[in-house]
Parts: sequence; C-alpha cells; structure tokens
Amino acid sequence: MSRFFATGSDSESEESSSGDEITSKAPGTNFKQSLLLSDDEEDTKRVVRSAKDKRFEELTNLIKTIRNAMKIRDMSKCLEEFEQLCRAFLKSKNIVDKEGVPQFYIRLLADLEDYLNQLWEDKEGKKKMNKNNAKALSTLRQKIRKYNRDFETEIVAYKENPQESADEEEEKEQDDSGSSSDSEDDGGEEVSAKSFLKKKPEGPSEASKFLKTAKGSGDESSSSDDDDDDDEDWGGDTEESGSESSDDEEGKSKSLATAFLKKAGTDKGSIKKVEKKKKQKKERAGELQEGEGDDEDGPWEKVKGGVPLVKEKPKMFAKGTEINIPVVVKKLNEILQARGKKGTDRAAQIELLHALAIIAGENNLGQGILVKIKFNIIASLYDYNPNLAAFMKADMWKKCLDCIDELLDILFENNNIFIGENIAEDSENLNTSDQQPFRVRGCVLTLVERMDEEFTKIMQNTDPHSQEYVDNLKDEGHVCGIIDRLLAYLENKGSTEEICRVYLRRIMHTYYKFDYKAHRRSLGLQGETKSEQDQEESEGEDSAVIMDRLCKFIYAKDRTDRIRTCAILCHIYHHALHSRWYQARDLMLMSHLQDNIQHADPPVQILYNRTMVQLGICAFRQGMIKDAHNALLDIQSSGRAKELLGQGLLMRNMQERNAEQEKIEKRRQVPFHMHINLELLECVYLVSAMLLEIPYMAAHEFDARRRMISKQFHHQLRVGERQPLLGPPESMREHVVAASKAMKMGDWRTCHSFIINEKMNSKVWDLFPETQRVREMLVRKIQEESLRTYLFTYSSVYDSISMETLSEMFELEIPTVHSIISKMIINEELMASLDQPTQTVVMHRTEPTSLQNMALQLAEKLGSLVENNERIFDLKQGVYGGYFNRDQKGGYQQKQPYQRDQKGGYQQKQGGYQRGGYRNQNQSNY
Repeated sequence: MSRFFATGSDSESEESSSGDEITSKAPGTNFKQSLLLSDDEEDTKRVVRSAKDKRFEELTNLIKTIRNAMKIRDMSKCLEEFEQLCRAFLKSKNIVDKEGVPQFYIRLLADLEDYLNQLWEDKEGKKKMNKNNAKALSTLRQKIRKYNRDFETEIVAYKENPQESADEEEEKEQDDSGSSSDSEDDGGEEVSAKSFLKKKPEGPSEASKFLKTAKGSGDESSSSDDDDDDDEDWGGDTEESGSESSDDEEGKSKSLATAFLKKAGTDKGSIKKVEKKKKQKKERAGELQEGEGDDEDGPWEKVKGGVPLVKEKPKMFAKGTEINIPVVVKKLNEILQARGKKGTDRAAQIELLHALAIIAGENNLGQGILVKIKFNIIASLYDYNPNLAAFMKADMWKKCLDCIDELLDILFENNNIFIGENIAEDSENLNTSDQQPFRVRGCVLTLVERMDEEFTKIMQNTDPHSQEYVDNLKDEGHVCGIIDRLLAYLENKGSTEEICRVYLRRIMHTYYKFDYKAHRRSLGLQGETKSEQDQEESEGEDSAVIMDRLCKFIYAKDRTDRIRTCAILCHIYHHALHSRWYQARDLMLMSHLQDNIQHADPPVQILYNRTMVQLGICAFRQGMIKDAHNALLDIQSSGRAKELLGQGLLMRNMQERNAEQEKIEKRRQVPFHMHINLELLECVYLVSAMLLEIPYMAAHEFDARRRMISKQFHHQLRVGERQPLLGPPESMREHVVAASKAMKMGDWRTCHSFIINEKMNSKVWDLFPETQRVREMLVRKIQEESLRTYLFTYSSVYDSISMETLSEMFELEIPTVHSIISKMIINEELMASLDQPTQTVVMHRTEPTSLQNMALQLAEKLGSLVENNERIFDLKQGVYGGYFNRDQKGGYQQKQPYQRDQKGGYQQKQGGYQRGGYRNQNQSNY
C-alpha cells in the first residue's frame, strides 16, 4: 500500500497505531522500513488539513497559552497573547462567517472577563501585584469589556447554560478529529475553560459514592453493553491493522474502494461512541441534580468559579470596644480620609457611613452626631460620580432624596441643633450630656442646591420622548417639597442671603409653569364635580401670589446682582405666560436689563432670551403686533433661536467648538419640559412680519429707497417665488407665504383660510391657552391690514370709493373703516379726503409736477457731487490712497471705518436721502 493511502486520515493513523500495540509484527519489518526511508523522505510526510483546522488550531494554541498565564496571574503575558488572539481571529473571519463563532472562543472570552473582574475586585491582591502586572490588568480589563460587546448575545447564552455549551464543543471536537474516547477520559493535556474556574465533575465511579443507587441495574447493563461494543471495536481494529501489516510486508497496493470502506466503518464506530457519551453525560447530570438535596450537610451550593478572592466585610469596631461619640467621630474621620483617593470604593464608603449611622442610633449617641454623619453620607452620594458631566443613577438619586428628607426631619424635630458653614470643627458640640445646644459644621442649603442641579442633569441626560423621562419628572414634586421644607426652616433660622438663595430655587421651579386653575378662576369657571370645587377651594395661593411675594423679598433684600436679575426675569416670564402684558412690559422697561445683559453669564443670558421670546408671544396674543415683532426680532433674525434659547446645539457650529466647550454647552441646555415650541415661535414672528410688511410693501411699491422690516420674512417670500411648481402649502412657512400673497392682492378671505385651518390649528394656534380669542384677534387684524393694503394698491384706480362698499368687502363695521382711513390720511399715507355726507373717500392725484421732478434730480446730483468731493479730498491727504487704488469698487467704502463713520454722519444729516442713512435713522422705530 502506498504511503498516500497509509496516511489517509488522522483517525486511520491513530487506529493503526493502536492496532500495532496489540498484534505483534515481524521484528524485521520496521527495521527494513527504517533502512529504506531516508531522513528527507520522512520529513516530507505531511498531513493534508483544511483551512478551518489550521485556523482553529492556531486559536486553541493561543487560548492554551492564555489559560496558563491566567493560572500564574501573569497579566502581561495574558495581555500580549490576547492581542495575538484577536489578530488571529480577525484572520479567520471568512471561516467564522461560514461556520459561526466557535464555542471554545466564546468560553474563553466569558471566563477571561469573569476572571479579570474578580481580580479587579480583590484590592489586596492588586496591591501585591508588581507595576507591570497591575497596568496590564487595567488595560486588559478595558479591552476585554470593549471587545465582548460584539459577542454579547453568545456570551449571555453561554453563561445561561455553560454545561450544554461544553457538551456541544466536545461533540464538535470529536466530529472534527477522530480522537479515541480513552484519551478524552484520561483528561488529555488540553486546558478547558473551567480547569481554573470550575472543578471538572469526577468520573462515574467517584460520583456514584454520593448519588442514589436507584439506577444500579440499568447502569450495570449499560456498562456491559459498552464493554461488548468496545470489544467489537477493538476486534475490528486488530483485523484492520493485521491486514495493513500483511499488505506492507507483501508490498501490494490496496484499491481505493477498500480504503473508503474502511473509513466508513470507523465513522460508524465513532458515531456510536458519541451517542453513548451523550447518554452517559445526560444521566450523570440528572443524577447530580437528584443528589443535590440528599447530602447530610444540606443542599449543595453553586459557587462562581475563578481564583478564590476572600473578601471579608471590614469590622467597624473591635469586639468589646465601648462605643461613644469620640470613637464614632474618629471612625468617621478614618472613613472620610479615604475620600477622593485613587482606588477608593465609593459604594463601600457609603455603606460604611450608613452602618456608622445605624450604630450611632442604636447606642443613643444623640442627634448631633447623627446629623454630622448624614451630612457626610449626602456628600459621598454626590461624590459617587467624579465626572461633572455624569448624572446620578436612579438608585443613588432615591437614596439622596431620602437622606435629605431624614436630615430635615431631624432638624425640624430638634430645635437645639445649629448648623452652619462658619462653625469650625474644633468648636462643634456633639455631646448629649451638655445642656448646650448641638453645633454641627455643614450647610443644608448647599446640599439642596446641589440636589437641584443633579435633578436638572438627570433631566438633561434622559431621552425626552421615553417613559423614563416622565418617571423622572414625577420626582420634581419631591424636589419642590424638599425646597419648601428648607424654605420654612431657613425663614426661622437662616440669614437673609440664604433665604434669597432658597427663594430663587423655588422661583426657578415655578416661573415656567402655566397655572391652569388660576386661569379657570379668572374666567369664572368652576370645577365640573363637587370634589373638584372642594379641591380648588382647599388649595393654597395662586402661583402669581407666590411669585410676587418671593420676588419682592429678593428685590428688597438681595445684595448680589445675579439673584435679583434672575428673579426679575422669572417674574417677567411668569407675567407674560399668564397674559399680563402691561405688568411684564413695565417691569422689563424699569429694570433696564437690556442695557447690561451682554455682561451676564451664559445661563442668565439664556433666561433673558427666553423671557424676551415669551414677552413677544404675550404681545401677539394681546394683538400688539408691532411690539411682538420687536421683541422677537433679535432672536429670530439671528437664525440661531434653538441655540440662544438653550434648547439644543446647531450642527453648523460644531467645527467652531472643541469637545470641552461642547460639554459645557450641553450642561447649559434647558430640560425638555421647559422648552418653548420653536415652530410656534417662528409662526408668531412670521405672521407679525406679514401684518406689518405687506401693507408697507404696498405703500412703497415704486420707492427705490424702500427698506425691509423683516429680512427673514423677505427670505421666505423669495424662496416661495423661486419654486417652479406651486402646489398647496404643506409646512407652516408655506402657509404664511401663501397668505402673504393673498393679502398683497387684498383678498382677506383666502389669507384667512391659509392662516387659520385645521393643520395650522393643530400645529400652532391650539397650543395657546385662549385659543378662540387668539383666532378672533387674528381674523380682525387680517381684515384691517388687508383693507389698508387694498387702498394702497388700488387707490390710483379709483376716483372715489364708498365706505359702505369697503365695509361689505372686508366685513368690517363702518366706524372701523372710517377710523382706519382717517389714520391713513392723517399720517399722509393715503392722498385722499373724506366726504362726510355721502360717506365716500375721494382720491387725490399725487403725480409730481415738472418743477418737483427737477428739484429731485438736482438734489440727487448734489448728493453725488458731495460724495465724490470727499473721496478726492481723502486721496490728496494720502491716508487711504494705496488701498483705494487697489480696490476702487466698494472695498474702500466697506473696509475703512473712518470713511464709514464720516459717511454715516453725513447720511443722517441729510435726513434720510441716502438709502443707508434712511435705514439707520428709522431702524430704531421698529
């Protein structure tokens, strides 16, 4: 038989070698073969293996090395081999995509992560490590956690049922390589994943000592069957080996058919062995489960494998120690000394402080020491997240609220406890024996302010469209309750400055909320049911009364500008929100905040922007269109309303800020429940601009010096005009543009249908508290401004027009029409006169005479002459000559501040003749 067939497969070579051990060969044959084959020929003997076997063998070899390194805690070696393993796995990606991730690889990842986590928790063990190992442990732990995210589902499945995963892996190994069962039972040199974490289950002979003997007969019969099957297998092997040896001696070659027949026979034998293995393991697992509860010492306990890390809970006090205040204070200082140090377990520190508080309470050491411990517990909860940007987890947040409640309970129950930041630690009095009151260092106001900031951070970092946000928002009632309790406590025992600070916290939780119950009472509406009416009567004062009382105290007593500024802005916002336009406007004008607000810090500027926007919306609801436009102009014209209101960052400005600045900006954002609807804001601004701009455009249609009241509105009009195909409007902007075009033609009904319809109602108008009143106001304004636009546009067509006709056309009362036309005539907007007996408007022709035309031309030429004269004068001086020569077209005028100022002064003196001067002169009016 040729060597090609003799080394056909691993299983054949193993079987032939096992057969050689039993059947004795002629002593000369091996000697002859060794003489016939040279060293080179022996070296060329190779086993043909698939790419899968090669790659998987490479992986298993690296895994063995990692496990050996894990046994001796060589973290540097582990890290090095793990990096190699990742690279090797990447190389075998094509095979993994076909076959799936091998189970032995998942097992290693899961076991390695558990092993590293246990090492990380072993503080004592980490201290004993050398520097390289400790560094490698930290690096490897981070890498494995990041790497395991890609295999999360497989690792979870493995951890849920590691026994089945191990069985599957063994079956795969047996299918891939036809290794004999005896070598597996002897526990070959392969190190499994559980060799260092979980002890392997002992063989059936050892396990039978602890198991029930109910299945004894069945086991015996199965074992006898196994023996018979094994004998048959051995018999087959001997025959095969004998035939091989005879073939080798005679030098005859075998046919291909016999080689494949022989392989088929071995496959049947290996399948039988695999089935028996499965059966035995299932029985063994079932018996182990039955025997768990039969042990004399009670049920067996399943332990998590790995290197045994003994963690004893540190004892608070030695046995027999007398527990008194000095001992507890000393222990408290010991715990606090570890605060902030590297490697300190913050969660364990909080538990120790809780335990210390319980011990102090059990030994009746007084409320003074308990207050001191509570202060430190709350401070430790705040320190749990060292990163400023990180927010508190839900469990820590609940603990924090409960601890502050407990602290306030103690302070309310014991009037003899004085707390303050100015009390030195040496002058603290914690003894219960003295008749003097307790004196404890600490500031409960600072803790509550920090709690309020943490609540804001939680709301900022929660998805606003999730149920979690709603659940977190429910805690605001608890937060406000704590602030109210602190307010009541400080009103008796706090300083004026502290009262102002806590008042501001209360104001910040009130100013943006609309008081629906007060609104119902102002409209004279009562609750539908008796219980609702009783509830309304039993409730406390309105939010307006609360805001008025708190803000006026701050106005009178506060010594810091910031608190007063914030209080004024919140007060204006609250007035504007509840449609108290005149109070809000007067307070804004009297405060003069607009003069110095640019020097304030960014959160105060955001509050100012929010207040101005709310003021503009309030003016719009009251029908003050011009005031509304002026209030919203600065925010809307910038194109950064979202950013200026603290409601999000714009993507286009991302390049201008680095990562640190972005984090700071995100911390300034307003929580979602305090947001102002940006679409409503833009709609109010555009409608206000439409009601002002369209009549003005109609009045100055042929005026070359016409200015723009709203750039954004003109931009939207230009966008609408550029569209090649005009369909029905869909977005809010398209509705306003379509309404503007209708108003320009004097068609108020079409304009009304575009502004007020179901789509616009659902998007904008239904969001106002007094929806119907706002709609009625809008209709009235559209009718009046459409009348003005109609008269401006078509006055040249009419000689006279009846006021009754106008009244019917625009559905306005005759006195209203009379009033509008009179104002237009008085303001010299309309060249006409009223004929009272006939109730008609008589139009006057206003074409300029030839003398007037000549005078206008002369004025224009004189203006250009003066401008040229100034340029020549500057050229002779030689100050800006070189620059002027380089850029004669506009560059000189735009970039020279001296000329611009001089020119601007000239324009203003000319009374608005030049276009730029007209804009500058009149911009302050709008």
